Amino acid sequence: MRPITYLRATDTAAAVAAVTADPTSDFLAGGTTEVDLLRQNVLNPRRLVDINELPLTGIEGTPEGGLRIGALARMSEVAAAPAVRTGFPLIAQALELGASAQLRNMASMGGNLLQRVRCSYFRDAESPCNKRDPGTGCSAVEGFSRGHAVLGTSEHCIATHPSDVAVALIALDARVHTLGPDGERTYEIDDFFLLPGDSPHREHPMQHGELITGIEVPPAPLARHSLYLKVRDRESYEFALVSVAAALSVVDGTVADVRMALGGVATKPWRARRAEDFLIGAALNRDNFAMAGRVEMADARPTSMNAFKVELAQRAIVRALDMLSDGTGPAARPGTGSPS
Repeated sequence: MRPITYLRATDTAAAVAAVTADPTSDFLAGGTTEVDLLRQNVLNPRRLVDINELPLTGIEGTPEGGLRIGALARMSEVAAAPAVRTGFPLIAQALELGASAQLRNMASMGGNLLQRVRCSYFRDAESPCNKRDPGTGCSAVEGFSRGHAVLGTSEHCIATHPSDVAVALIALDARVHTLGPDGERTYEIDDFFLLPGDSPHREHPMQHGELITGIEVPPAPLARHSLYLKVRDRESYEFALVSVAAALSVVDGTVADVRMALGGVATKPWRARRAEDFLIGAALNRDNFAMAGRVEMADARPTSMNAFKVELAQRAIVRALDMLSDGTGPAARPGTGSPS
């Protein structure tokens, strides 16, 4: 049995100082992932600093039309917020499709961004895993890899990032605010998630003791016409095989602006910039949607077990854009069935 000490923090700076001073300490928010990993001996902190009483729970729209979300706001609270549902439906949908009701009521927004990969080899303390134990190898490369990544991979790691809402946030150019031992910092969200490269154990650029304090979503008028499409093995709580966060603006039958990101297919929430670049100025039709999908997935590196994800992602992109272009997107309930 491993003893763990517990500290309840009521001041943000004091919480940061407590974890910074002890390399064996970690923050505890909703605990929906961390407690599982403690039980599986994947994480081994000797002290948990409970941050649930910190004043980091706000959800508000900005005068310019953006959002400010506290790191300790619960997923269910953010999904239900009028400013989110009206101005950013893709965020609300990603949150509602991302977990069961019980988990959404507990899980914090900051914790969701920091959740660890769902690779079974990472969660098996006996299997070689570069992410858990650097230098030991990646069991998934030659092992069971049906749910693993086809974009952003390296020979050292092919695990997918599991967050749904991070996919929506990366499509919207969100920013992550933190407080750490060196003071306040702001990260562009695309820089907040690191590709595995040669150091898959580093998933974020944060220092030990650095705490997410909030998430900022800049104004994006086209986000009012947006959706989050999630394709998974079952309709009940399950992780994405492929997901698409998309927002679309059309003028005279031509794509004036588009935001798109993919989940379930990459080692980090994946901004589909190639597809966006292809679509802007293109006519609004299925042929162009399909070409955008092919352009985005051109550099995919699948295994024999997950090669199906390449075509599935292309079809999901077409379906998401179809739903937005015919006006059914924001009112629809994405996530049912398979892309056609």
